[in-house]
Amino acid sequence: MDTTSIIAIVSIVTAGLTTSVGCIGPAIAEGRAVASALTSLAQQPDVASTTTRTLFVGLAMIESIAIYCFVISMILIFANPFWNQIIQ
Repeated sequence: MDTTSIIAIVSIVTAGLTTSVGCIGPAIAEGRAVASALTSLAQQPDVASTTTRTLFVGLAMIESIAIYCFVISMILIFANPFWNQIIQ
């Protein structure tokens, strides 16, 4: 195997691991956040508007982690910064 093949293989495996771990973690966190919000809504329905607003802000922040991991994996696949070092 030459260096180009090794960098390609490592980049693809790293992109796959980044996407998988970067999606599993936020999915679990979003599920726990929704479960906690539903529990608090069941106990205190009077504060539903505040709870749902806070829930949506929290879910957006959690989802941004998955988006960042997806962007990193796309950079590794399509715009790999290591290719320039091999070409030179």
